[in-house]
Amino acid sequence: MKQTTGTDRSTTRKWRSATQAVRGGTWRSEHGETSEALFLTSGYTYPDAKTVADRFAGEDTGMTYSRLQNPTVAMLEERIALMEGAEACRAQASGMAAMTAALLCQLSAGDHVVAAKAAFGSCRWLVDELCPRFGIETTTIDSRDNAAWEAAIRPNTKVFFFETPANPTMDIVDMEYVCKLATAHGITSVVDNAFATSALQRPLEFGADVVAYSATKMMDGQGRVLAGAVCGSEEFINEVLLPFQRNTGPNCAPFNAWVVLKGLETLSLRANQHSANALEVGKFLETRVPQMLHPGLPSYAQHDLAMKQMDSCGPIFSFILDGGRSQAHALLDGLELIDISNNIGDARSLMCHPASTTHAGLSEEARLDMGVVEGMLRINVGLEDVQDLIEDLDGALKGAGL
Repeated sequence: MKQTTGTDRSTTRKWRSATQAVRGGTWRSEHGETSEALFLTSGYTYPDAKTVADRFAGEDTGMTYSRLQNPTVAMLEERIALMEGAEACRAQASGMAAMTAALLCQLSAGDHVVAAKAAFGSCRWLVDELCPRFGIETTTIDSRDNAAWEAAIRPNTKVFFFETPANPTMDIVDMEYVCKLATAHGITSVVDNAFATSALQRPLEFGADVVAYSATKMMDGQGRVLAGAVCGSEEFINEVLLPFQRNTGPNCAPFNAWVVLKGLETLSLRANQHSANALEVGKFLETRVPQMLHPGLPSYAQHDLAMKQMDSCGPIFSFILDGGRSQAHALLDGLELIDISNNIGDARSLMCHPASTTHAGLSEEARLDMGVVEGMLRINVGLEDVQDLIEDLDGALKGAGL
């Protein structure tokens, strides 16, 4: 591969997904390094005054400041865009930086957002608390109900915002219907795809306008760094998002970008093994717990829709115990192998109690409205031997009286 082959879209768009994940976006310096170089610099120098003037005027493509461009971050952005099938991507400091930027870059006082009520706690906070502070109207709906999306549209509706599968209820949104509805009304659809990533689900193929990520999760995949990403058309990324990012600064650190680049090389392999393990663990738990929320299981109400949109079920699902918080905590305390942690997408299996962790910042009313009950547990099934995970869960279930 030549020095700039990885950044040449006329070539890289012809590559298949596995090749894009390993080589997409790679730019090699004069040293010819095989692994992407890590550029730890905040600023850049210029050969003459005209060059820097041209760069700040947008007439030269070189670097100016690492809040705007960094060679390592640029490689990550190009790779994610290729894997997503997007024209462009901008990396962010974290997943929530990505969600915040994707919304606020395009919204003003007087605009209206329709959002799924089932969402990560901080995403609900954006919709319920932050947007209204700036005069942005919001409506939350049951995202599983196609009719609810249309019923919520107002003359000033600018954005549909949802994640599918939703965290932690695993609600599935009919992306083809909802994104087509948004397009018909001139509304921008913003999809949080962190639970699946492009390895398992590609929202742009179903008509989404913008796809946002916590790259902290499956893209890194090993619980090491924070990062986020926003993907979309060149027009959206460069004319709508970039001015917001340039002047507010939620940029991704070069080291974090480099770590995520390394994670992307194995994303597809990990995502598929995660999914296989999660399906086996789900089948086991289905026989032991009162209620399962696992899109990969045929018993799940939205199973057919999930499998229409996803290549596989992903590593994350939830289940509900009748004994409320006390029984949920007892099960967590009985685990010996699986870690108690609120993170997801890690190679290690992790489990948490959403009502007292990821969604603790919401009111009880909001939690119940989205279905986050006290007996709910969410599990991220990792890459350990699945029989070891099942044995660990079996012991914890017995300790919790199940």
